[in-house]
Amino acid sequence: MISLENVRIFMRAVETGSFSAAGRKLRLSPSVVSYRIQLLEDHLNSRLLTRTTRSMSLTEAGRVFFDHCLEVVEAVERAEASVATEGGASPRGNLHVTTPLGLGRRVIAPMLARYRTLQPQTEVRLRLSDHLLDLVQEGVDVAIRLARMEDSSFTLRKIADVRRLLCASPAYLAKRGAPTVPQDLAAHDCLLLRFPGSQQFRWTLDFRSEAVTIPVTGPLDADDGDVLTQWAVDGLGIILKPLFEVAHLIAGGQLVEVLPGAPPLPVTLGVLYPTRRMLPPRTKSFIDLSVEEMRRHLTSQLAILGPQKQTVPA
Repeated sequence: MISLENVRIFMRAVETGSFSAAGRKLRLSPSVVSYRIQLLEDHLNSRLLTRTTRSMSLTEAGRVFFDHCLEVVEAVERAEASVATEGGASPRGNLHVTTPLGLGRRVIAPMLARYRTLQPQTEVRLRLSDHLLDLVQEGVDVAIRLARMEDSSFTLRKIADVRRLLCASPAYLAKRGAPTVPQDLAAHDCLLLRFPGSQQFRWTLDFRSEAVTIPVTGPLDADDGDVLTQWAVDGLGIILKPLFEVAHLIAGGQLVEVLPGAPPLPVTLGVLYPTRRMLPPRTKSFIDLSVEEMRRHLTSQLAILGPQKQTVPA
């Protein structure tokens, strides 16, 4: 009889594109992943994957087998989820989560204490990064994203459309002057979130009801958004930020809005997860709790600004 666990390992290797990525997801070494797939191939007496030192691909037999396995594994997961839901069993298993650094530190990491109390048989692997990770390659189950969402094989559970703004410290503006039109940003020190693939070398602003894209530069950049915020408070330049992340600094006078008549385009705050007909209970319970916590966080931060509060949908 075919081992369902070996089938799942094979499917994860195909989905992530490598034995090492599958191993990270499954907490197995690449050699164990390779061995388990070899056992599956021996049982079937057919090669499923073509391997080279740099890549792997499905054989024709592997593609046919994968398509049928997808139906079987989804059926098993639906059965497990329905039994757990009907029987009141506690969610269990590993959950791989990625979030932006700021939200992860302030909302998701503290929330995990509550989640573990509610779901003690689960294990969460949390990765904080402002990089837009390859969710399939990294084996991510749940990704919290603050970005302009692209089409994806992942399902998006939207939390809110988030207003963004440009801001700087009063000291910086007193020294350098405030820009009055988007093109003035070319003469300013812009603090940029930079990492491989980042698009932050240009900012797109809503100016006179048109989207205007401005190339921006500055002497400092970082791959951590909180570092950029602190540099702005220290008077080192202009940052582009979601309003809720800097609301307390604006209310306290440490930062002021720049170019209020030309705000950056808004972004979506949401939760991404693999598209399935029925989510595993551990995934659904984590998503529900994280959405609740993020709505609460947005509401509390924006309330600091009083009348400028941004509405957070229920």
